[in-house]
Amino acid sequence: MDAKALNEFLARDFPQVAGSYRVEAAEPDRLIARLIVSDAHLRPGGTVSGPSIFALADLAIYCAILSRIGPVALAVTTSANMDFMRKPAAGRDLLAECRLLKLGRVLAVADALIFSEGSDEPVARCAMTYSIPPK
Repeated sequence: MDAKALNEFLARDFPQVAGSYRVEAAEPDRLIARLIVSDAHLRPGGTVSGPSIFALADLAIYCAILSRIGPVALAVTTSANMDFMRKPAAGRDLLAECRLLKLGRVLAVADALIFSEGSDEPVARCAMTYSIPPK
């Protein structure tokens, strides 16, 4: 699935989050997804909340997997590890850059680096494993 197909899938199957996220690029070796930061994503102090950053990583990795296997809505996260490294920049969207490390028949392993738009220093790193349902 390319970025257009992934965004259409999100709008159709996950309308509750589709307005906050957008797949910017889906290439064979990486996927970039955007969190369109709004007041709903902020915690006291004006920074993007940890759960919002985690959700971006989860959605981006999910889409990276779907970009390779097609629209399998029931692929689920089975393991996640998140490192928060620095405060996101105020007033900027967040971008997740993902890559699949292993895509098997039953499991997929991927990682994501999360950046404030316009910055080269990651704000977080996430590693996840997904279970792919049998066909």
